[in-house]
Amino acid sequence: MKISRGRCRLKELLEERRIKQIDLARRTGYSRHLISNWANNQDKMSADVMINVAYALDCKMEDLYELIFE
Repeated sequence: MKISRGRCRLKELLEERRIKQIDLARRTGYSRHLISNWANNQDKMSADVMINVAYALDCKMEDLYELIFE
């Protein structure tokens, strides 16, 4: 079975936690522009970025993307 990343769930996670993109930028040190790109599925996060974002949002890395099981 192959597992791949689907759609980024960052926008949903931020809304659930009532956190703005600019606040996540401050917590992580990543630019608001990068965070916007991830939230709008224009770029994918690297594993290192996912670790930092998941830590900042108090979630698991696998929560950041929908998982596709093939």
